[in-house]
Formats: sequence, C-alpha cells, structure tokens
Amino acid sequence: MMQVCRELDMTYQTLKFYCNEGLVPNVKRDGNNRRIFDEKDVKWIKDLTCLKKCGLSIQEMKKYLALCMQGESTIIPRKEMLAEKQEALRASIKELEDSVAYIDWKQNFYNEVLSGKRPYVSNLVQPKE
Repeated sequence: MMQVCRELDMTYQTLKFYCNEGLVPNVKRDGNNRRIFDEKDVKWIKDLTCLKKCGLSIQEMKKYLALCMQGESTIIPRKEMLAEKQEALRASIKELEDSVAYIDWKQNFYNEVLSGKRPYVSNLVQPKE
C-alpha cells in the first residue's frame, strides 16, 4: 500500500479509507493479508482521485463504481452523472473567472490612482472638502 501511496501521492489513510469504503473492488491480498494492487487497481485509484477533485462525494463515487461494475449497459447513466458534475465545475470556473476579472479591474484602478492617471473615488469614503 505504501508503494501505491507514494506512486499516487496519496496518504495511506486516504487509500485505506477508499478500500474500507469498498471503492477499490477486487483487491487481492497476500499471505499476510496485505492488499496487493495491480495496474488496473492503480488506474482506478487515479480515477477516484480525479472524481474526488471533480466534486463527487463518497456516496456519488460509490454509485458511479456500482454503475461501472455493471458494465457497458450503464454508460448512459455514468455519462449523465459526469455531465452534471461538469456543468457544476463550469459554473465554478465562471465564478472564479468573474472574481479574477474583478480583481484585475481593481488592481488596474489602484495602479492608475497611484500613477496619477485617475483621481481616487470611493463608495465608502466621503471626499474631503
């Protein structure tokens, strides 16, 4: 497990949690009952990491896994599930882009005030008379 954790830059606790939650199915064990991960397991664990970054909860990952385990017949519901997350991620990206644009505008305003290109005005501070 530690080798897989190093390879995936994942904590031992996270990998153990995923395994204990049943998110890494069909993991083999050695004679000492230690988990042995093959290449397919490692690829799936990478997928889990991506799904987590996409905002799927543990319950959603379990649902997605259950669909995957059923094979090709569940491609449409899996696509729908991912499409919902994709839409939410795109909305988050839009919000972040709007936030960055605001900060860009504000920084430009401050630069122009500091360089004397524009007078300082504020919605919060009354101008001095």
